[in-house]
Amino acid sequence: MDWPAWRAFILLTAPIVVGLVIFKYVAMAWGFLLSFSEARGTISLGNWVGIDNYRQLFNDPRFQDALWMIVLFTLVIVPITFGISLGLAVLVNRLRRGRAFFRTTFFIPAAVSYVVASLVWKMSLFSGVPASAANSLAGLFGQEPTAWIATVDPPLYWIVIITVRLWLQVGLYMILFLAAIQNIPAELYEAARVDGARSEWKLFRHITFPLLRNTSVAVTMLLIIASFQAFDEFYNLLSTGLAGAPGPDGRPPLVYLYDVAMGQQDYGLGSAGAFVVTLLIVGFTLLQSRITGFGKED
Repeated sequence: MDWPAWRAFILLTAPIVVGLVIFKYVAMAWGFLLSFSEARGTISLGNWVGIDNYRQLFNDPRFQDALWMIVLFTLVIVPITFGISLGLAVLVNRLRRGRAFFRTTFFIPAAVSYVVASLVWKMSLFSGVPASAANSLAGLFGQEPTAWIATVDPPLYWIVIITVRLWLQVGLYMILFLAAIQNIPAELYEAARVDGARSEWKLFRHITFPLLRNTSVAVTMLLIIASFQAFDEFYNLLSTGLAGAPGPDGRPPLVYLYDVAMGQQDYGLGSAGAFVVTLLIVGFTLLQSRITGFGKED
């Protein structure tokens, strides 16, 4: 490559590279150093406290509750999203007409902002007033109007959080499954029917699902990462005031850390918590990869 071409390459890529280094890698390194500092109301380094921030974090019952909450949320949302997405992909793939229409219809919510969807769920569908969609539907079965988000015992707010997350992400993972299903050779199904596997369940069990192994592992990994990064819907649905501070019920780690860093101005403790959550995500991802053998050759 001659010098003019190299100069054009440098001019085109330099802004992106410089921005990536400054706003990502330098910021990550600064945050890591900040997690070992007592930084209250400032992001300056200097007042080193070692691992005291991490020790304080793990001794905080609120952070412990947040970790248990996000683990429970992951155990609930991951299998439900996985099952619905796979089921919709199988059904859409079997359609002879209108496949593109349903594929687009289910995918559209994936382009909606989590903040917008959360506010629609909070202020319209599950607003708690008798005329809301949820209470109108419940009234058909003789149920009294319910304050869905404010009801902690039983925790009805889980219904609001789970439904908005499903509406937002099911379409995306359905598209991934649908693409994988359409890549399965039709000859395999024909051979299976010749061998006697004529029911759709047998074809799904012995051909479709086994050949979706890599896609299933990838989707599960993406769902776990997305669930641990949950923030927008919890913050907007469960906020109790303009400060956005949710109550103790339904506070995931990122909302807790946002309150610590932005509300209490304790940037050192907030940075420590951010790296703890990052290590948890990496750990779960590596564990899943180890168990499933994702990325290894057959």
